[in-house]
Amino acid sequence: MTVDRRQFVLTSGKYLIMTGAATRAFEHVMAGTPEAAPEYSVFDHWWAMAIDVELCIGCGGCVRACKQENGVSLEPFFFRTWVERYHVPEGDIEHPMVDSPNGGFDGFPERYRAGDGSKDFFVPKLCNHCAHSPCVQVCPVGATFESPDGVVLVDKDYCLGCRYCVQACPYGCRYIDPKTHSVDKCSLCYHRITKGLTTACCEVCPTGARTLGDLKDPSDPIHEFLRTNMVQVLKPQMATGAKVYYAALDGSVR
Repeated sequence: MTVDRRQFVLTSGKYLIMTGAATRAFEHVMAGTPEAAPEYSVFDHWWAMAIDVELCIGCGGCVRACKQENGVSLEPFFFRTWVERYHVPEGDIEHPMVDSPNGGFDGFPERYRAGDGSKDFFVPKLCNHCAHSPCVQVCPVGATFESPDGVVLVDKDYCLGCRYCVQACPYGCRYIDPKTHSVDKCSLCYHRITKGLTTACCEVCPTGARTLGDLKDPSDPIHEFLRTNMVQVLKPQMATGAKVYYAALDGSVR
């Protein structure tokens, strides 16, 4: 009997466990053979990310690490994660100036003069791994799906490249991979986190601005982050159940 891979991931709960080998974890999920990988249970985790905007220095290390780890094209405009710089003139949060040269891959050159009353800060962005993902809802073939541990994934073998999900994502987090002509986006380094590692972007961040968190683990530091900070998500009016939580997010951020 042939078992649909996404249906296996979503419904075969008592058998669904993932590999402990980073190079094979994602392969087992896609192949519907989790019994071959006995060290990771998807139902014991619910992944999220915490970002402290005040700690981000715009170095671009996260963008470079992500591209290297996940084989993302080095051409401009293709990013699983990127960083934006906001320049907010004094008292005018409605009209911020936003730039992201090459997604922040090379950092940010000096552009604004200090001492003029304005405010400058950096905002890392990525897929929000929404609990109610618009991208999942519009995919006509189920190539985009939500894993039981809260990660939105793409099966590139099923993806038609129709771009429906690209248009549906309110965060602009998806693109068409120029090499495969299928959709690509942040996978939360699924091949790493199923081994007990953190994401590539979190690992290289020199200030700890980004932190992977497991909401099902009561001892995970993300709970203290959520308790002790005034956290927000991007575009809360969209009611997507976004799971990238920002501390010190300025009202000018879109």
